[in-house]
Amino acid sequence: MNLLLDTHVALWAITDSPRLSSETRKLITAERTTVYVSVASLWEISIKHSLGRGDMPITAQDALGYFQTSGYRILSIAPEHAIAVSELPPHHHDPFDRMIVAQALVEPLRLMTHDALVQLYSPSIIRI
Repeated sequence: MNLLLDTHVALWAITDSPRLSSETRKLITAERTTVYVSVASLWEISIKHSLGRGDMPITAQDALGYFQTSGYRILSIAPEHAIAVSELPPHHHDPFDRMIVAQALVEPLRLMTHDALVQLYSPSIIRI
């Protein structure tokens, strides 16, 4: 399975957060699973960390290192992804989430999220 993790799920995965169930963790770490993290997630981490709001405790540089160490592939933003954002219904207004949804639908990848609004975009999206 090709799996795209949204920003929070990716951070929970690298920090061994109890927010991930053992079933979710098994799916992410399964030998047959290729895990992707979007450049949009790194962008989101960078912005939120630089604002110092406390909800993003690590830098994008540190997150990238952890993602790479974990064997995750980094998904760049392609023109097709940017165009696909405009075709999404307005379920969610967060630009990072919308880009990640567009990427999942274009590639196609199974998106894993904790956000109920994100799940509205496709039955292929896995909500944890």
